[in-house]
Amino acid sequence: MQLELLFQIAGVGVLTTVVSAVLASSGRSELANLATVAGLAIVLLMVAGLLEDLFTSVRTIFQLY
Repeated sequence: MQLELLFQIAGVGVLTTVVSAVLASSGRSELANLATVAGLAIVLLMVAGLLEDLFTSVRTIFQLY
């Protein structure tokens, strides 16, 4: 696994946590929840790219299609 991508995912998690905590402490819990969902969506898109690479590799190894 790429170490750089792991650090990017961790960075998104830390940034999302800080933004969510600041918004929750200022009384904007709805926006805090929205920030958390946005962070989750960003990480899922990163993981989707990895899954695409995995399926391409499996297809190439087993000579499918």
